[in-house]
Amino acid sequence: MKKGIVYLVGAGPGDYKLISLRGLEYVEQADVIVYDRLADERLLAYARRDAELVYVGKASSDHTMPQKEINQLLVDRAKQGKMVVRLKGGDPFVFGRGGEEALDLVEAGLPFEVVPGVTSAIAVPAYAGIPVTHRGIATSFAVITGHEDAAKKESTIRWDKLASGVDTLVFLMGVENLTYITAKLQENGMSADMPAAVIRWGTKPSQKVLVTTLGRAAEDVLRQGVKPPAVFIVGEVVSLREKLTWFDNRPLSGKAILVTRAREQASVLTAALEELGAECWEVPAIKIIPPESFDGLDQAIADLAEYDWLVFTSVNGVEYFFKRLRQAGKDTRSLNAVKVAAIGAATAARLGEYGVMPDLVPLEFRAEGIISALAGKLEPGMRLLIPRAAVARDILPQELAKTGAQVDVVEAYRTITAAQDGNLLQSRLAAGEFDLVTFTSSSTVTNLLTILGPEASELLAKVKTACIGPITASTCLEHGIKPDIIAEEFTMNGLVKAVKDFYKEES
Repeated sequence: MKKGIVYLVGAGPGDYKLISLRGLEYVEQADVIVYDRLADERLLAYARRDAELVYVGKASSDHTMPQKEINQLLVDRAKQGKMVVRLKGGDPFVFGRGGEEALDLVEAGLPFEVVPGVTSAIAVPAYAGIPVTHRGIATSFAVITGHEDAAKKESTIRWDKLASGVDTLVFLMGVENLTYITAKLQENGMSADMPAAVIRWGTKPSQKVLVTTLGRAAEDVLRQGVKPPAVFIVGEVVSLREKLTWFDNRPLSGKAILVTRAREQASVLTAALEELGAECWEVPAIKIIPPESFDGLDQAIADLAEYDWLVFTSVNGVEYFFKRLRQAGKDTRSLNAVKVAAIGAATAARLGEYGVMPDLVPLEFRAEGIISALAGKLEPGMRLLIPRAAVARDILPQELAKTGAQVDVVEAYRTITAAQDGNLLQSRLAAGEFDLVTFTSSSTVTNLLTILGPEASELLAKVKTACIGPITASTCLEHGIKPDIIAEEFTMNGLVKAVKDFYKEES
């Protein structure tokens, strides 16, 4: 049996994109990933499909798995010859108990490596516009645990040295002990007027910053209900936030958005919205699956030379068409005599990836656009092929057929309701935790309603809705949902712009 190894990987301070290249490389290769509460679960999307994922999340006073058991788990899996990644929030050796895990591995005679992570002690203040050092203000900083038990007979923290000898103090996970921490610093000579800040969920879209003073911090946190995880920073550098704030100033900062798309595509929209500061929660309302039979599409591909136009209405249609084309032993040369039309810039771009430049991309990115654009180009007797979803609007083939052309619609894929546990989503909508829900097609509307059940309309009335275009908006209206935002350009970029403009006008 091969010898296993454990990689102690720092996942970074919260924003999953701050993990190192090496850390991500090991996540992609691991047989086993042991992860905690502060490691963003989106990193798990990079894991192998057959990787074992073990959650050992620990919150204050709520340990899913005690540390000794975590250590033993790492030892046991490595002894089985597995490549194990211990994915930890922040840095493994900065109050991450990585040293304890490494010592048990050494005792068991097992190899390990440490992959440092960006520590929240520096990154979280930076995202709040607070540098831990600044020329003329702070030339030193200290990182201190906020977990020291106030009931201990003797503190191991040298409060007198911290209060007088260090410019910037950063306490990790100290919210619950804030009364004790602030009292000890003041007892040892630090002014109650010293600027301070409490930063919750730093570096994530849900980041909240409370600017206060040493003397008021505990009271302000209690009054505003600030909960862990949070970083407490004390020092004159906190005053720089007024000028250096950047992360909180983005157009969608503080907005919680429910993203409904196919799972394979949701991340594109999420990434664009989060870049603008939104906090997104992906609930794929639809799943793209193969048709019940490829017979119709395969026959059309066999007869491609008989068609005058090939019309693609979506990226999914492009994907499934070219997969079957390849399986038939053909390539883009088979389209030599066929003109190609595409609805939407994204569809045209995906065709470009296959080396096909569409002959026609209408300015209006919906069926009506294709109808108008093709009107003067079709003649009686021409043949058109439309590979599309099993359930789609009939207006396109019906109107094109009025020109005298023969229109063949073949099923290239199906959209079905994605399997979801709607209970959590229902409770979050009922609690008013979302500001906005995005709909990128009519099927995302109908399928989300299915997921939510009988109370769907009532729940969705609590949030604003954004639709990618008028067809999707019409579907919303048919189900009693009044859209607040309708993109003028019927693309992902158009939807993001519409959302951004809407909140800009509101502010």
